[in-house]
Amino acid sequence: MKITGTFLDEITHDIPSQNWGPDEWRRDFDAMQQVGIDTVILIRAGYRNRATFDSDVLNGHRDMLPAYTDLVDLFLTEAGMRDMNFFFGTYDAGTFWDEGDYRTEVAINKNFCAEVVDRYGDRDAFAGWYISHEINAYDEDQMVVYEELADHLRGLKDVPILMSPYIRGPKQFGEEALGLAEHVATWEQVFARIQDHVDIVAFQDGNVALTDLPRYLEANRKLAARYGLTSWSNVETFDRDVHIQFPPIDFRKLRYKIEQATAANVDKLITFEFSHFLSPNADHPAARRLHQRYREWIEG
Repeated sequence: MKITGTFLDEITHDIPSQNWGPDEWRRDFDAMQQVGIDTVILIRAGYRNRATFDSDVLNGHRDMLPAYTDLVDLFLTEAGMRDMNFFFGTYDAGTFWDEGDYRTEVAINKNFCAEVVDRYGDRDAFAGWYISHEINAYDEDQMVVYEELADHLRGLKDVPILMSPYIRGPKQFGEEALGLAEHVATWEQVFARIQDHVDIVAFQDGNVALTDLPRYLEANRKLAARYGLTSWSNVETFDRDVHIQFPPIDFRKLRYKIEQATAANVDKLITFEFSHFLSPNADHPAARRLHQRYREWIEG
């Protein structure tokens, strides 16, 4: 298998901006297409006081910074020209979710996503929703959010709904990490609740040791199948194992992760994220070299 989908990190939350304009984005969509990417996922339509377009809903909610370029229109246009599927990622207020005020987060997103459908819902490339609020285990209040928000999104535009959760693994949680058995138990609970609300699950693959990853990939794929969800793998192309946050990953690790996801028989490989970490146009020299190694490998 090769990577056929990528997130689009639009307004930079925890990685540096590359300060791209429309021309640079067009070149990168060309580069994506050349390596077989057919799906692009807006990781979030806005974060705190920044957004990908000037939204009346968000401007009415808080003081927003201006969106000088309509990135949603740009991405939908470029995706449409290349027959790519575009998944729209929801808004993250950056406070309510972290503080447990899930009802406010849902209320904002309901109005915001209705505005999105009014503006962009008829575009051919608009092929799915992405719930950008990440979870790592079962939480009753978060389940209500997923149920209610997913149902609202499907009512606005009936297209597949994607989630990309993270594993509560030792790289991020240390001694509070969940072991494999605990991971399976908590995600049994999650999938039992959301199986009729979410269509696709793409677990992030970077939070456990590489030698443990095959067991998690297999367990995640079996769990998804049991509850009728399509199983993708989010093959991270940044490296969590070094002290700098976050450089492009070592190609040997990337190849290993792709091989293990292929062996686990997942349905599709996506990545966070092509433009910063795997693109020939990326600012980081190691990303450009990673692109060279990756192309040499997939082209045989």
